[in-house]
Amino acid sequence: MSLYDDAVLVLKGYEGQDELRQSYLDHLTAHPDGMWKACHAGHVTASALVLDPERGRVLLTLHRKLRMWLQMGGHCEPGDATVAAAALREATEESGMAGLTLLPGGPVRLDRHPIPSPCHWHYDVQYAALAPSGAVAAISDESLDLRWFPYDEVASVADESVVRLLDASRARL
Repeated sequence: MSLYDDAVLVLKGYEGQDELRQSYLDHLTAHPDGMWKACHAGHVTASALVLDPERGRVLLTLHRKLRMWLQMGGHCEPGDATVAAAALREATEESGMAGLTLLPGGPVRLDRHPIPSPCHWHYDVQYAALAPSGAVAAISDESLDLRWFPYDEVASVADESVVRLLDASRARL
């Protein structure tokens, strides 16, 4: 099964955000290359919010280009077998942590957001990942900083999309 086929199956099985979910499916139908960064009409991305429920905290990255506190995530790559694998790969690379595990049940949220030219949209499929006990984070080249925040501080440092993702992730826990 191709990554494109996996994305379609994941989106068809995702419950909630019906109108937005349909826009993802419509985009992929109209753009068979819609999984890849080269699709300038927009492309699917995969992200994961790294949680440490034992300590009630979340790991955020200060994105180098956007200069915003965000969850880990990014573009799908040809070696990604599934959208979930892409999200886990991105979270592992950007957090520097081995042993992350995605929360069961598939994506936690969808978030479509505009991006600078030449592309137009990121169709982000968002997961939640659990940090192993005692894991130590390490800043990647894509980040200016990497920091744990208590759940109740996230709204003061991140935008509303991250807060919605945190709320949905905590509800899934």
